[in-house]
Amino acid sequence: MNEQELLQLINRGESSTVQFKERLPHPNSLANELIAFSNSRGGKIIFGVNDKTGDLHGLSFVEIQEINQQLVNIASQKVYPPVYLITETVSVKDNHIIIVSIEEGISKPYKDSNGTIYVKNGSDKRKVTSNDEIARLLGSRNLLADESEIFDTNIKNLDKLRFSEYFLNEFGMSYENKGLSLEEALTAKKVMRNNHLTLAGLLFFGNEPQSLRPAFTIKAVMFAGNEIGSNNYRSKPEDLTGTIPELFKQGMMYVKSCIKYLQNGQGFNSHGVPEVSIIALEEVLQNALIHRDYFKNAPVRLLVFDNRIEIISPGKLPNSLTVEEIKYGNPVIRNNQITLFASRTLPYSGLGSGLRRALANQPDMELENDVDGEQFIVRFPRKD
Repeated sequence: MNEQELLQLINRGESSTVQFKERLPHPNSLANELIAFSNSRGGKIIFGVNDKTGDLHGLSFVEIQEINQQLVNIASQKVYPPVYLITETVSVKDNHIIIVSIEEGISKPYKDSNGTIYVKNGSDKRKVTSNDEIARLLGSRNLLADESEIFDTNIKNLDKLRFSEYFLNEFGMSYENKGLSLEEALTAKKVMRNNHLTLAGLLFFGNEPQSLRPAFTIKAVMFAGNEIGSNNYRSKPEDLTGTIPELFKQGMMYVKSCIKYLQNGQGFNSHGVPEVSIIALEEVLQNALIHRDYFKNAPVRLLVFDNRIEIISPGKLPNSLTVEEIKYGNPVIRNNQITLFASRTLPYSGLGSGLRRALANQPDMELENDVDGEQFIVRFPRKD
């Protein structure tokens, strides 16, 4: 947010999505504000602004450090379940102002240490005591991760050309020829909700998705040896970033550069046979990007050891699904919109046949549903 945008926001005053704080309040009071925003539509708390007059009372460097530290502690220790915050500091007329963005929660209802539930009521908040209202909060958790709104985004965060090409590919005509405006097309395809990009929209059509969701990358390392705790590596590039199709392309380029190509009866001038099935690697990496748990703020990991390759996807298998069930093509789709977009932008069918195809091409690959670690691991043995 720049200075002009912040001033415009302040000039509109407090509302159900904007709160002013001149200084850091009592931790319990701030926790209740975070709870109310998370149980409602999310919003922003702006520190360094008088809540009665809207006058700027900038923060010192020490105050900025203290507020950021307190926010982390309160969000993780006084709100149940914990919430995740995004903070930024903006300078306005020589005043340093902190903007805290709180997203609408996906694990409602949020409570304080006493089990008290708060929601926004205009610019204020109120306690929730009605069983019916608590039931409605519980019911609102049905929103899937990939359909949730990304606050602090708007149409400017969208690569319009990329979306236009996708729409043309899916429908065989442009959204204009279908009689839709860009905004109507984005809403119809669940790329945007309430003028914000959805997570699926950001991850397929956003400009620099990791600037808003920095954890959704691929971490790739080629170790020297067979232990993840080793201090030695052969290759360790910067985190792979971009949209999901770009992540897939970069991930495959990296793993192809790491594996060996074996002469298996071919002539000297042939490229050789890859020690690990490329088809299987493609299927597993796609699944890791498409079916991972996007409620978990963690990257996909692509780890190459001397004796194996591991692709680790955040999140255990959903809905009590077992490894044996997915081997026989019994999928549970965790991310509907991401799956739909992938079917038009990746070599992905969405029929639940990917792992069966991978196993047919790499019968010795191992699947592990790590329930305690909340991750799904696929291991590919490498040839000696």
